[in-house]
Amino acid sequence: MEIIYQTNRTMLFEEINPEKLDLLTLVGDVKGIDSLSDDKVKEINESLLVKSFDDFLIKFSPTVYSFYNAANQKVVYTLRKPEGISEELISEIKIDQNNDFLKMLFTLIDTKRSQGIANVDFKFENLLDMISPKKVMEDIRQVRKEIHYLHDEYEKLDEGDPKRLDIGDKLNMKFEEASQNYNNVMAMLPLAIEDIKTRLLLGASQNNDESEALQIGVLSIGDDGELKIIEAPKEESKELLVLDENSQMRLEAVFEEDYEAITETPSAYVKDLVVRTFSPLPAVRNEVDVELEVQNYNTYLEFYKNAKDDFVKTVKPLVEKILGVKLFFDQYETKNRGMQPSLLVLNTRLDMLIKNSNRLEAYLNTVNTKNDFTDTVWFGIVPMIEWETNGKAPIRRLRFQGNEAAVKKDSNRMESLSTLLEIAKNYRVQLFFSFESGEETTFNSVATTGIDRFIEKCAVLQRKEYSEFAIPCLPNFTIIPKDKSGVIIDSRMQQTENGVQLSKDKEDILKLWIEGVYVEAAYIAAGIVAAYQCPQYLKDKFRNVTREYPGVRFDIEAEDHNLHATTTMAKEISGFTNSIKDAINQKSFGFIFSSDNAQVDKKDVTRITVYKARSLAASIDDGVGFDSIYKTLVSTYIERVLRFQTSDFKYDNIVKFFSNNPSSQKSKWLKSKEYVNSILQDGDDISYTIDERNNLCQIDIAFNGNVKNLEVTITKATSAVKS
Repeated sequence: MEIIYQTNRTMLFEEINPEKLDLLTLVGDVKGIDSLSDDKVKEINESLLVKSFDDFLIKFSPTVYSFYNAANQKVVYTLRKPEGISEELISEIKIDQNNDFLKMLFTLIDTKRSQGIANVDFKFENLLDMISPKKVMEDIRQVRKEIHYLHDEYEKLDEGDPKRLDIGDKLNMKFEEASQNYNNVMAMLPLAIEDIKTRLLLGASQNNDESEALQIGVLSIGDDGELKIIEAPKEESKELLVLDENSQMRLEAVFEEDYEAITETPSAYVKDLVVRTFSPLPAVRNEVDVELEVQNYNTYLEFYKNAKDDFVKTVKPLVEKILGVKLFFDQYETKNRGMQPSLLVLNTRLDMLIKNSNRLEAYLNTVNTKNDFTDTVWFGIVPMIEWETNGKAPIRRLRFQGNEAAVKKDSNRMESLSTLLEIAKNYRVQLFFSFESGEETTFNSVATTGIDRFIEKCAVLQRKEYSEFAIPCLPNFTIIPKDKSGVIIDSRMQQTENGVQLSKDKEDILKLWIEGVYVEAAYIAAGIVAAYQCPQYLKDKFRNVTREYPGVRFDIEAEDHNLHATTTMAKEISGFTNSIKDAINQKSFGFIFSSDNAQVDKKDVTRITVYKARSLAASIDDGVGFDSIYKTLVSTYIERVLRFQTSDFKYDNIVKFFSNNPSSQKSKWLKSKEYVNSILQDGDDISYTIDERNNLCQIDIAFNGNVKNLEVTITKATSAVKS
């Protein structure tokens, strides 16, 4: 750890926000350049390197852009900033911790994790309605409660009181939060919908969404002792801002003034809506035009449902990427932070990167071929590898409504992945890749059809020099199943003889379908491997851990390691059948996750675990299966330590490195075999042979009898040291 103090820097080959800088732009033209300057690497880190999910949201600010189309009266959403449209006509929607859709997904993941319930039994509908208008309104009511509390405390204190000034700062932040949406009609629609419903259904009972004519009254006892409710005396209509100059400003007046000051195109209706929402008055002020309000309610509801539907379809691919990054960092579940995983987000599409691969190579040559390992990249995440399926049989006519043809995602071609692997092997970067998400790459699908389809897809990447750096990850994780992704927005309103009511007719219930939300397995596979590189992470899971070495030799398949070092994801299914598991064990293919029932230390394991951790390199053990990913990682680690300690493979230093002297590196490794993260473990050995004629050193690393070869070029004492 004194020489190489991080072995988990990971590259993400994905575009997050096209408006932000990317690796290609930052590296620039590299003609005649072998490597980048330290200043350039620092600039790349400042723009693209993130060490936490919050850091990621700040640096990349994932955004959806929207504008209105007057021709079809619709909202248009896009992930790229529209060109040729005036800036003031484009709205930016930040997809961050405050976005209701993302917030709902975070809550769903956390709830599932805490309950440990499989998808079939989990009540998705209880959380999906978080994006309905009534749930949006609940969040606003909480903000409103905090504003009222702070405002009351503020007015109790004298001017200039430091405590009053502190509360004033908090009030300013709360008002800023509330005012974010004054100019966003779409954000105001849930308020308008709930506002109309509140006013029109004020007389409705808890169990019946039907109101009767409403006349506010007071309870009294008549002259003859009879108990009755009589109509309350009406107060004279007052303007909101009729206040004495010397009196303290009422809160509703503050909102009114704030709206008028901030809003570019004020609307009297929206102003009243804002005031009613954040500072509701204690009496019904105006007569309600019921017919008009019902019409407005139904129009708003329909428009909101359609707009939300379009928004979800547009934002879902971006949200799945954001969830992937969050879950990458979530895998580092430890009390004591040590070698914290870091993610270099390249922020460009893979095909664009491949077209300019010399820039990627210049960067990797800079950070991966020096004896300074601060910025060395060890892993890569390549999501969205295309998953082509057999087309449906042609149908002459549609008798029933079926699935619409899905819009093709911006998936990555296998050819691009193979080209990237050619580069990755030269810099010893192990790439975790996964196939595009959908019903055919889930736990359910693998549980019923097995892994043969995945092996076939990866056939073109096998038996190549780069195969050991290719790690196929499966299955993908289901956050919301397709068949449980319906969200009830609300019901249309009807006018009746007695007042109004929410319709109970099936066709009047407005519902949108999210069509499933998934996270690709590569994010979580890379996340857990990056996590267990940290000795502190391993120390939380195991007793026999040394802080001297990273987790490069940690074999998550050995013993019950996978039951201790689990993912943070809740189980999805009841498990794979024995025949499926037998096939997986026989072929030993891929980085495969398991949702099986298990116990460790007499406790149920409720998280998804790692079942296999293999690359596409053919195993020497049996000639049938594939090799464990740790073997390549240990080889890379040993080569880099060897380069550092031998001053770029000098002959005398290599001999010293492998000598039987107690102070040699080989002796130190052989002496400490008892830890789960020992570089050499029981059954392991390391030896070398020098070919002086060709100036080559052949290193044989034996993993429990299975030998892996490593070859380095010797630097003679009389020759220049290689860089």
